[in-house]
Amino acid sequence: MEWRASHILVKEKALAERLLKEVKKGKKFQAIARDFSTCPSKSKGGDLGWFGPGKMAKPFEEAVKKLKHGSISGIVKTQFGYHIIKKTGER
Repeated sequence: MEWRASHILVKEKALAERLLKEVKKGKKFQAIARDFSTCPSKSKGGDLGWFGPGKMAKPFEEAVKKLKHGSISGIVKTQFGYHIIKKTGER
């Protein structure tokens, strides 16, 4: 099994909470990722491409597995910071 996801990564939980509210209000996920994410994937709107088991931090991978295609996670904490994840594929 492989998954595809985009994410927004920030260092502060309060900022992640604010951005999640914006996404849920309908603001474009890719635009928020480009403007706020600290990950190099921000240049691609947060797209991480395809990845398999063991390629991402465990809490991130577990969150992606539970998401339905096109849905957005709550805030997921890893050693890198706070993520908002959008699942964009599964194969």
